[in-house]
Amino acid sequence: METNLIVEGFKFMGLGMGTVFIFLIIMIASMNIMSIFIHKFFPERTPEINPSVAPKQDNKKVIAAITAAISHHRQG
Repeated sequence: METNLIVEGFKFMGLGMGTVFIFLIIMIASMNIMSIFIHKFFPERTPEINPSVAPKQDNKKVIAAITAAISHHRQG
C-alpha cells in the first residue's frame, strides 16, 4: 500500500482551509445579524443642540491664536 504524501498533504490543507473559511463565513453572518438586531432595538440617539446654551465663539480671538501659532512656528 503506497500512499502519496503530497496528495495527503493537499487533502489536509484543503480540509483545514475549508474549515477556516466556513468558520469565517459563519462568524461574519452572525456579526451582521447581531448588528441588525442592535440597530433595530437600540437605535443611536442624536444629541439635541440648544442654540441658547451653545457657547458663542469670537472669531477674532481664534484668528489671533492661529496667527500667533503660525508666526511662532516660522520662527523656529
